[in-house]
Amino acid sequence: MATLQELRELSAQELRSRAAELKQKLFDLKSKANTGVLESTADLGNTKRDIARCLTVAREKDVAAAKAGKKE
Repeated sequence: MATLQELRELSAQELRSRAAELKQKLFDLKSKANTGVLESTADLGNTKRDIARCLTVAREKDVAAAKAGKKE
């Protein structure tokens, strides 16, 4: 996954798009876990954290944009 600095360089829309892709990956991983073919269960937790990182940075950008809009 991208570093936090790389995520902060993306737009909020790109971050939400990446989070949607990761949610699909998480679904696939859960399916593999349920069928017993998942190689590493650590991938589930890592993917969840990556989703949270993307959504957190997107929210930070939304809050910063809202504050900038109120000041002007």
